[in-house]
Amino acid sequence: MNYGAPHPVLKDAKALVVGVANEHSIAYGCASAFHELGADLALTYLNEKAKGYVEPLARQLDASLLMPLDVSEPGQLEAVFSQVERTWGKLDILVHSIAWAPKDDLQGGLLSCSAEGFAKAMDVSCHSFIRMARLAAPLMRDGGTMIAMSYYGANRVVPNYNVMGPVKAALEASCRYLAYELGGKGIRVHAMSPGPLKTRAASGLKDFDLLLTEAAQKAPIGELVDIMDVGFACAYLATPYARRISGETVYVDGGVHIMA
Repeated sequence: MNYGAPHPVLKDAKALVVGVANEHSIAYGCASAFHELGADLALTYLNEKAKGYVEPLARQLDASLLMPLDVSEPGQLEAVFSQVERTWGKLDILVHSIAWAPKDDLQGGLLSCSAEGFAKAMDVSCHSFIRMARLAAPLMRDGGTMIAMSYYGANRVVPNYNVMGPVKAALEASCRYLAYELGGKGIRVHAMSPGPLKTRAASGLKDFDLLLTEAAQKAPIGELVDIMDVGFACAYLATPYARRISGETVYVDGGVHIMA
């Protein structure tokens, strides 16, 4: 169905999207949706290897800023927000779309996960969002929206999701507590829970193709979602139309999560 050109409801909004890896990444879908609705963009990439994939996308989306960000490297996170403040003086939207665990800890069962691997997964995939929120909140002087990416495995056991299940559960809880703490400043916080998507991050999960097939079979709408479905859902949450919604875990999975 063709709805025509989108209304630029996010015109002049400043959006920082963290975790763009390539044109298949969820973060890119979010950035594309924000761009279509009129927002100005700042994007981050992990390292020099990733920059080659992300730089053309940033040009395509007319991004005002393109910055490196490895949240495990001291000082990089602060540098990103300093650059945002110098360039824009404000921030309206923050999207956290990064997750990582050491391969051995990710592909082994939870019982086999090392303390070090668990801590690294929690730091990169969860606590980094809290650190971002701490830096972003002072820039959201007129209120704003913060969104982190979760998954169904945070609330139900998904075979082979392993350590990321507890980590994403902590992320969703963090979103609720941040929504409470920041609500008085007009800042809304959400966890977005997309259905399984063919992204580089997902490729690290064992038997991921089976998960995709099962999701397509279970979805009431009969098909998988794509990155633009997730992106426009995030964009909606950042618009005035969602100004009274906060602290939610929003499923964009074609209804898979309601099925037994």
